[in-house]
Amino acid sequence: MTTLVGVEGEERNDFTKTESRQIRQRSLRLLGSLLHPLRMRLVLTAIVVVVSTAAQVAGPAIIAFGIDNGLPALIANNWYPVALAGLAYLITGVIGAGLIAWYTVLSARISQAILIDLRKRVFLHTQKLSLEFHESYTSGRIISRQTSDLDSIRELLDSGINQLVQGFLYMLFIAIALFTLDWVSGVVLICSLLPLYLLTRWFQSRSQRLFRISRVASAKLIVHFVETMTGIRAVKAFRKEKRNEDEFGELVEDYRDVNARVIQLFGIFDPGLVMIGNVTVGVVLLVGGFRVAEGQLAIGALLAALLYTRRFFDPMEEMAMFYNSYQSAAAALEKISGVLEEEPTVPDPVQPVDLWESRGHVFFDDVQFAYKKDRVILPDFTLDIPAGQTIALVGSTGAGKSTLAKLISRFYDPSSGSVRLDDVDLRDLHPKDLRRAIVMVTQEAYLFSGSVADNIALGKPDATREEIMRAAEAVGADEFIRGLPNGYDTDVNKRGGRVSAGQRQLISFARAFLANPSVLILDEATSSLDIPSERLVQQALQTLLADRTAVIIAHRLSTVAIADRVLVMEHGRIVEDGSPEDLIGGTGRFAQLHAAWRDSLV
Repeated sequence: MTTLVGVEGEERNDFTKTESRQIRQRSLRLLGSLLHPLRMRLVLTAIVVVVSTAAQVAGPAIIAFGIDNGLPALIANNWYPVALAGLAYLITGVIGAGLIAWYTVLSARISQAILIDLRKRVFLHTQKLSLEFHESYTSGRIISRQTSDLDSIRELLDSGINQLVQGFLYMLFIAIALFTLDWVSGVVLICSLLPLYLLTRWFQSRSQRLFRISRVASAKLIVHFVETMTGIRAVKAFRKEKRNEDEFGELVEDYRDVNARVIQLFGIFDPGLVMIGNVTVGVVLLVGGFRVAEGQLAIGALLAALLYTRRFFDPMEEMAMFYNSYQSAAAALEKISGVLEEEPTVPDPVQPVDLWESRGHVFFDDVQFAYKKDRVILPDFTLDIPAGQTIALVGSTGAGKSTLAKLISRFYDPSSGSVRLDDVDLRDLHPKDLRRAIVMVTQEAYLFSGSVADNIALGKPDATREEIMRAAEAVGADEFIRGLPNGYDTDVNKRGGRVSAGQRQLISFARAFLANPSVLILDEATSSLDIPSERLVQQALQTLLADRTAVIIAHRLSTVAIADRVLVMEHGRIVEDGSPEDLIGGTGRFAQLHAAWRDSLV
């Protein structure tokens, strides 16, 4: 299966017939699993809509009875037929209105139950998927699954299904009632279906294309706006306002033009429906009038036939629009079902091995790893990291340092070989034990909305305020935190917008140290710190990394000084291995890097 996605809403699908059938089957399985728990509600809703529609359709037939039977009896001072017709009309009207209200509530509850179930499934499943999925499947597309795609399904459930079911049943019951009342008028109505079908097909083919273009134009507007606001600093720095204004103006014009074409399309379709309906009513009136004059048809029956014919065309516009809603919702369901059928590439073990206390001994046993089959990162990699040892990984970009860290954290599994913690394959460890034993601090220190204390406590959710403060003190973060407006209770705002990059990194350090892992991985974790802050952290690390296994990835060679051992990596292989002092005193790659770094400080 290959789906090429441009801006949201614009897709080109290169599917074989077999793949298309598999996608439909996948979507149907998802739909069936969503509807199965609601089957009793669906049966009740179907009964209610059938009875309510029958009550609505009964009105003209009751009027015909009242005119053809009640008026002659009324002349003879017999009020019973007229009273019966009036009472029946009143009862069917009340019953129909009540059942429609009930149906609206039932269908709304069903649609909301489906949407809630679907939202939970998408959220929970995407959380379970491995890092590989999230690195290849952009966050924008995941957000789109939870927003625009679910909105398309919501629109179909909230209005489209109601319009289709009620409209179809309404037209079917009217046709049955009309044929029962006067088969000649029914034949006239059937003859009108041919031009009605041709007009509707013409509208659907053109509206589908125009609505797709409209969604693409709308998506381009949103993308341009979001990119401009997200990169507003770059816009200001490079004086890009005028260019953005011109580009946005062109996009607005395109959006206006396509919407004008949509309006023109409705300007043909709506009058076309009215014309076909009026012509059909006119023919029924003409034919029925001659038959009334000849005594072949009662005048009340003619009036009912005219009412039925007129009402037959009422749901047509909504039913024509349903096709477009259906196409959008079907495409959305296919994309959502595709996400839900993704399997984690790093699955949880079937029979996990418990590791209550970890020493922190890490061993790479003949590991090979490739992100893709043609992109080997670690070829035949073996490494032994004794418990309590601090190693520093050094090398050029793309040497495999971050990959090694991700394998230790089990964000990925090796293509072959094994990574073991205390002689237990990471693939066999319970996820809770793994996350408790190994913690990674990355270059991008992500803070969640909430207080500083809440963000530090992510390392240990049941931590006391005293433990949180001690962790902050250990990494040198306590002083600046106390200087914030509300101290540890200060809301860091979205993504930590109220604190600097260096302060965010210190908070993430405190979070990791509070977790007290046996293995701590620092992936470029000091890159956002200024020199004073970095020195504070290095001082804290010398104490906090004692008796703890640590893997430090850093471009700043000043951070390497606290390591027991330095590994220089090139093309996924270790080319140098030794203590910082031994390597600096040599003539290898690390000595050259250290000399260049020392010269840059002069």
